[in-house]
Amino acid sequence: MKEKHYLSPLLEPKSVGVIGASERENSLGHVLVRNMLDAGFRGRLFAINPKYEAVLGVPCHKSVEDVPHRLDLAVVAVRAERVLSIVESCGRAGVKALIILSSGFSETGPRGATLERHVVEAARRYRIRLLGPNCLGIMRPDLGLNATFAHVSAIKGTIGLISQSGALCTSILDWAKPNNIGFSAVVSLGSSSDIDFGEVLEYMISDPRTESIIMYVEGIRDARRFMSALRGAARVKPVLLIKVGRHPDVSRAIRSHSGSMSGDDAVFDAALRRAGVIRLYNMGQLFAAANALFSHFRPRGNRLAIVTNGGGPGVMAADRAADLGIPLTEFSEGTMEKLNTTLPPGWSRGNPVDILGDADVERYRKTVQAVLEGPNVDGVLVMLTPQAITDPTAVAEAIVELEKNADKPVVTCWMGEELVRGGRKAFEAAGIPTFRTPEPAVELFSHISAYYRNQKLLMQTPASLSHLKPPSIESARLVIETALAERRKVLNEMESKALLAAFRIPIAQTVVARSATEAMVLAEEIGLPVVMKIDSPSIIHKADSGGVRLNLGSLAAVRTAYQEILEDVRRNKPDAAINGVAIEPMILKRNGRELVVGVKRDPVFGPVITFGEGGNRVEANKDLAVALPPLNNYLVRDLIRSSRVSSLLGEFRTMPPVNMEALEFVLLRISEMVCELPWITAMEINPLIVDENGAVAVDARVTTENISPSVDRYAHMAIHPYPSQLISKWTQPDGVDVTIRPIKPEDAELEVEFVRKLSSETKYYRFMNTMRELPPAMVARLTQIDYDREMAFLATIDVEGKEVEVGVCRYAVNPDGESCEFAVVVADDWQHRGLARKLMGVLIETARNKGLLYMNGVFLANNERMLKFVQGLGFVLSSDPEDSTVKLGVLALQD
Repeated sequence: MKEKHYLSPLLEPKSVGVIGASERENSLGHVLVRNMLDAGFRGRLFAINPKYEAVLGVPCHKSVEDVPHRLDLAVVAVRAERVLSIVESCGRAGVKALIILSSGFSETGPRGATLERHVVEAARRYRIRLLGPNCLGIMRPDLGLNATFAHVSAIKGTIGLISQSGALCTSILDWAKPNNIGFSAVVSLGSSSDIDFGEVLEYMISDPRTESIIMYVEGIRDARRFMSALRGAARVKPVLLIKVGRHPDVSRAIRSHSGSMSGDDAVFDAALRRAGVIRLYNMGQLFAAANALFSHFRPRGNRLAIVTNGGGPGVMAADRAADLGIPLTEFSEGTMEKLNTTLPPGWSRGNPVDILGDADVERYRKTVQAVLEGPNVDGVLVMLTPQAITDPTAVAEAIVELEKNADKPVVTCWMGEELVRGGRKAFEAAGIPTFRTPEPAVELFSHISAYYRNQKLLMQTPASLSHLKPPSIESARLVIETALAERRKVLNEMESKALLAAFRIPIAQTVVARSATEAMVLAEEIGLPVVMKIDSPSIIHKADSGGVRLNLGSLAAVRTAYQEILEDVRRNKPDAAINGVAIEPMILKRNGRELVVGVKRDPVFGPVITFGEGGNRVEANKDLAVALPPLNNYLVRDLIRSSRVSSLLGEFRTMPPVNMEALEFVLLRISEMVCELPWITAMEINPLIVDENGAVAVDARVTTENISPSVDRYAHMAIHPYPSQLISKWTQPDGVDVTIRPIKPEDAELEVEFVRKLSSETKYYRFMNTMRELPPAMVARLTQIDYDREMAFLATIDVEGKEVEVGVCRYAVNPDGESCEFAVVVADDWQHRGLARKLMGVLIETARNKGLLYMNGVFLANNERMLKFVQGLGFVLSSDPEDSTVKLGVLALQD
């Protein structure tokens, strides 16, 4: 039994009505009907317009309610002001899905936005799913469906295209057809007033026709859903994405086009890395990567080898690789021996491998083969310039033969035009990426290697709290609540450092003096030398206002500094509220590096963590590395490596390397703060001084805001942390301990072994077939979940020091956001021991705490034991009106 996706009426319709069908040439309604006929739609097609008896030979009905068949999909091509009444008619007629092509809604201003809201409300009232408005429509070439007004069609293939721009859809289709690139689906979202990226991505994950996905994004509405679906898709299918609106001025244009928020581009980039997606920046890169990644081109790492018959072009490629952070391979001794044997004495003896201008076919073949076989090589760029002895076509044919058996990507660059045309054609016929210049060839390899790196980031599932000593979350909350109760959003330095201390981050002790005499007393208690800083909620950059004095070594200097600070600040910032002067020890670290660690709230993705060079250079150098929490050690190290300051953290000049463990500790603790304290909207530790002995937060500033309580404690985050708080133990009467915990990506082998050992009967009742092994895509789908829209619990036991899975249960939240579908399966030798009931108890309680109203199940009608079991849990059973072989069950979760 194949479960139907809830978007099937939209993307797999068996009956389609065109509302606004027309005989008028080049009108929207005319093009729509023509496109449906030309595509050979295999379902039932209905034209709807009171003006005509027929349109292009298709019988025409006066209204959707007159159609003598319930429609899966209606495509609306009328003026915006008529759309609301048409939605009402579609609701009365039982239409399941709508595509609204019309413009004139939120993109036109407040009046259009109000109309759009009323249209969406009407659709929801009748449970109609809506695509658009202001969209191009959809294509499903395999089904003969072309519900668009495009003048170019798609050929059948395996790429799913999702775009917020209809114009970009047509451009891609226009390029794809002569290049024989086919599509499983083309979906233009338009304003995304109802159906958004997330739901279409979720459909493409389960669509067997779609093997890879291209996306064009201007902005998004629901970050959590977007990230959840994007991560789910990237786990099983390559995803390429172009995101526009990298600059603030462009973002305003986007808002007027699609009504979406684009947010900070660096944050969006960080989100895509965590999602395992390849980000591209222009159409040329998109076409090149699509050709490569969607054929047989697969990444394995980022170390590039360059083979060339011209030194200059090789250096050009190497320069571009350095720009992009692509390391050139250092060849092993074995590879160097092979190259020395193959090449003349004058070869470059390094990477790029310059095989000289007189290289013939055999020299190219032996060199590329030696490099491909090298242990430190992840990909090879083969370059050729047309020289007297070189035969470009023959060399290309030799490379094609080598590539057939290669397990590493091969990219080619045949420079020139007329003499190399035959070689390029040979590469194109073989599906090997080929370029005219070195730079785009290296860029392609960088995108493919980024996919490899991002897939490793995708696999990380950090918990909200790390393995470190637990923080004092209650103390931190009290500090924030006290400030908010006093109607203060900005914490002073002592309060900010109290938050850091609650999360075990080393701080420079701070006290506040309110007179020169008090300053001297406190300075003596702390110990000279000291630092003195203005304490004011109005001043962010204390030094700029004259509010900082460093390295004060005497009490006389402290007294003088107190007066000078107040005078300078009152002169430079006359309206600033002044609490006093903060005093702290002067941190003298001879080998210390000044860093900055920050938190900011992105309008789309919520809290993000920033890291980079600190001190006075933080404003001048805005090139900070960015990461989405939660973080673990792997992600923290990736964040540090991504920053420009990382090159200064190792051995530098006369300084030893910093204590990386201490730096990672601070970043992990900041991630914990972000997860557990949703009130924080901004934070800056500057400087965080790190040397070979440790790290200390010298200055800190935290901004907070009141937030409403939420059922989901992590509702403020785009990526849900691993819910370690849901791990529990259950002891059997015979003393066997069962661990019940949320599933992890690392559990793939456990799941495969568990399913392999199930009996044929158990497999049939759970999976509707008796497959011996879980397909890899299904393994990823089952083990790599987002813990928000789906949850899965494993039951495991310890067998001679090895964890063994004995049961699993899961639920997936339905599109209504109020109900979920569940499944449970227990190992055959663990049945009749109460494990299924225990697992279901945990699952039901988790769904209930999430605020879900109902849990649904679909059961084979002949599975009497399961039917009796769920009835015992309180499920109410009914027959499926469309399928007599199954029963439907529903459990009310809330009183």
